[in-house]
Amino acid sequence: MTEPASTAFGGIALYKLGLLSAFSAVLVTIVVMAMTLPKTVREFVAAMISTVVSSLGIGAFVIRWFDLQHWANDDIGLVALAAVIFVCGLPAWVLVRALFVYAELRKSMSLIDMISEIKGAVWK
Repeated sequence: MTEPASTAFGGIALYKLGLLSAFSAVLVTIVVMAMTLPKTVREFVAAMISTVVSSLGIGAFVIRWFDLQHWANDDIGLVALAAVIFVCGLPAWVLVRALFVYAELRKSMSLIDMISEIKGAVWK
């Protein structure tokens, strides 16, 4: 049988990690939107959802890939994990903004033509 104190500590650490994950995901969204404000509501919603999902999803992947779960045992480690989650949300914002700018510049093209142009540029 496990010791009640260690089980309670693990539950508290997991609770703190969940709160810090959510807080850092929301914080990264606020920071990147303050840097470059979206032009339309559609762009705002798409960028916000992409940033939060990327922050949580890629952040969790990075934490598991580099085996950083043991950092959740102390407060400084939780702050470091929140920073990892924060940083993982930034690429999604850049990607969504770039896609909206690209689509805005090529309004006259169809989606298939834009995909063909991107494919031609990437795989020369």
